[in-house]
Amino acid sequence: MQTTLVIMAAGIGSRFGTGIKQLTKMNDNGEIIIDYSIYDAKEAGFDKVVFVIRHAIEEEFKEVIGNRIAKYIPVEYVYQELDQLPEGFSVPEGRTKPWGTGQAILACKGTVDTPFVIINADDYYGKKAFRLLHDFLCEQHERKETLRMAMAGFVLKNTVSENGTVTRGVCVENDDGYLTGVIESRDIAIVDGKAVTSTEASKEIIEPDSIVSMNMWACDEDFLELLDERFIQFLSDESKDPIKGEFLIPVLIDKLIKEGKASVKILPTDEKWIGITYQEDAAAAREEFARMAKEEIYPDKLWK
Repeated sequence: MQTTLVIMAAGIGSRFGTGIKQLTKMNDNGEIIIDYSIYDAKEAGFDKVVFVIRHAIEEEFKEVIGNRIAKYIPVEYVYQELDQLPEGFSVPEGRTKPWGTGQAILACKGTVDTPFVIINADDYYGKKAFRLLHDFLCEQHERKETLRMAMAGFVLKNTVSENGTVTRGVCVENDDGYLTGVIESRDIAIVDGKAVTSTEASKEIIEPDSIVSMNMWACDEDFLELLDERFIQFLSDESKDPIKGEFLIPVLIDKLIKEGKASVKILPTDEKWIGITYQEDAAAAREEFARMAKEEIYPDKLWK
């Protein structure tokens, strides 16, 4: 079965400061976090990469990563832009940011025609997570009205930054290991061995060992059709904030589960997240990749 890796790289990265954080070099070879994700995905069996970017960063993105990766795996591009809206809708006055991860993946409609996995460009997920989700997509199953999905479940304490708080989707699961809800939780940190958050809905359940979403989802291509329909519903909702409201994948999936329209298997992994949420995270990320090269988890040069 053919499978696609979709990488969301259109984020503005406002907390990182100047520069495009997704393109921060992790070693002297010029490799960046996306290189490691693609290397792991290719090793796991993925056949193609689709980058979701903005036109404004296209030239630099292709120069730093896209043209190089295209020598080793087929690459395509789709674009997430603020004014990329369904017919009949326009950008509200004062809005400057695109509409969130749901809009980013919806940009893949017409390009992605296989089962696919979604990841963030500036997060390292680890080899195990890619193997688990690829194998899930390749399992034989009957097509049903209920969407069949999976997510990589990370341990919260393995996904925090030492340089500031993070936003994570705190997961609630049943006894069979299926997701029953996602609570999008902000300002998460580990303080004196305890997990804290500013999100009231998850304060009572969040623990350092809680399973969280890192926006690594496995979906059949049918998900794109549903995204199209739900984005129109989102834009039509007058209760949302027209300036800052976001169409987010975890929030949508939470709704689909509660409506009985999606079934999401949690595939746990103990991999340690490496990411660049803040500028200060870059040095620690470089050290971690250097360690993995020294321990021969990765070759000194990924692409030979």
